Amino acid sequence: MTQETPKTHRGTPVLRAVIEIAFIVFLFYSNLLMGEFTAGNGRGKSLAFALNDIFTGVNFAIAIVSACIGYLVFEHLREKF
Repeated sequence: MTQETPKTHRGTPVLRAVIEIAFIVFLFYSNLLMGEFTAGNGRGKSLAFALNDIFTGVNFAIAIVSACIGYLVFEHLREKF
């Protein structure tokens, strides 16, 4: 039997980048949400208030920029090692 090499699609690297950036953004927002409910910060806060507090334009911009930087760092490490 001969083994066929899997066909790669042209969009595969782009799809991988989008998935990795989305995962980093998810981790960023989950960290912010956990920070809203720490012992000193979260007394009496509801989930709706916390979500309203963390989903802002500034936080989204920070999340996208840091996710892109994180993706570039990991791509560099993949190529290097």
